[in-house]
Amino acid sequence: MSPRPTSMLFVHGFWFGAWCWSEVIERVAATGRAAVAVDMAGHGLRARWPRCLAMRPFDPEGLATEVSPVAGVDLEQAGELLVSQIRRLAQDGPVTVVAHSMGGAPVTWAVQRVPELVAHVVYLAAFMPRSGVPSGDYAQSPENFDSLIGPALRGDPGVIGALRLDLASADADYRELLRNAFFDDVAPEAAEGVVGLLTPDSPVAMQVVGTRLTADGWGSVPRTYITCARDWALRPAVQQRFIAEADADFPDNPTSVVSLDSSHSPFLSMPDRVAEIVTKLD
Repeated sequence: MSPRPTSMLFVHGFWFGAWCWSEVIERVAATGRAAVAVDMAGHGLRARWPRCLAMRPFDPEGLATEVSPVAGVDLEQAGELLVSQIRRLAQDGPVTVVAHSMGGAPVTWAVQRVPELVAHVVYLAAFMPRSGVPSGDYAQSPENFDSLIGPALRGDPGVIGALRLDLASADADYRELLRNAFFDDVAPEAAEGVVGLLTPDSPVAMQVVGTRLTADGWGSVPRTYITCARDWALRPAVQQRFIAEADADFPDNPTSVVSLDSSHSPFLSMPDRVAEIVTKLD
């Protein structure tokens, strides 16, 4: 009897939710593999919206200064939640964990904590920070200087405790900016619908501390990085930096690399290809 394929846990990035994996989950499940997408702390069903986005008349001062209701969500809290989700899914054996974007930070934290429960970790245009380096350092790095995320943010993250998008804005140029940042290769009408599913606030506290990585922890788990060449949220140069640093620090366990000619959201623009990649890892 052939070994049972590993179960798969899918983790989204900032502003997204478990919903973003629905097209990929459908295809993975069709292969007979168990697959689950979860909401990160402070996102999806765990999200809380600032009051300013629902106020009428609109208050731009409130948008810029209202402290986020998820400001207290930090990397440890997000990582602990993922550990509990990994434990639940790994009852029959180690699982494959797939992370997108900033989801890579708490996934890295969780894998370092329970490497024995993870068969493979996949980073899809995701933050794969070096030992001890905060994810925010990469977001602000020279390699990411022309990312469209910065121009899309509203308010001072240091004041509101979050990276805030104005999802209530009716400004056509701003909404186009959001579509270009996340969904550059998705049809505009479909991308506009997806913008409506985003969460406005993602907590800064998740990206201001790093995770200490060890050779017998995170460094022991096989990893794959899926790069996205048309990514305007996390620029390709940053993605290559993640790979180079991981391979320098853990040369006995090099990163497998797969390249996609896609935007930041290939789970929407090419779900067949994403599902194909992740299901062929074991």
